[in-house]
Amino acid sequence: MDQIDDMDRRILAVLQGDATLSVEQIAERVALSRNACWRRIRLMEDRGVIRGRVVLADPAKVGCPLQVMVQIRTSSHQADWLERFQRAVSAMPEVIGAYRMTGDLDYLLRVRVADMPAYDAFYKRLIGRIPLSDISASFVMEEIKDTTALPL
Repeated sequence: MDQIDDMDRRILAVLQGDATLSVEQIAERVALSRNACWRRIRLMEDRGVIRGRVVLADPAKVGCPLQVMVQIRTSSHQADWLERFQRAVSAMPEVIGAYRMTGDLDYLLRVRVADMPAYDAFYKRLIGRIPLSDISASFVMEEIKDTTALPL
């Protein structure tokens, strides 16, 4: 694994807070020259430390305020089922996170939809695409913390 040093961590902390800042602004915040800062950012991009830069949209303002945690259990653990499942959830834009789990659950999906009827339509499409043993949902009532920033 490629190691990052304290300066890289400082640069990443600034970028995780606001990726729209110019190299000059980032360099100023981390007390580094513009060129040295630019080289470090490029190296982190080349090494895959920085995977991309995105815009974080407000879910309510773009029409998908309801977040649902969908818990899935399956009795099928064959490779072909897993491939079908991965294709199915990857093709569904409502799924913003999909995780294979240890413990009682097999999979956990983070889903964003407009409302309960939209979730019901999502549910019907999902179970129509892939056989599941059990599926249940928990609806998020309040988001206490939701961040994309990694602890550096």
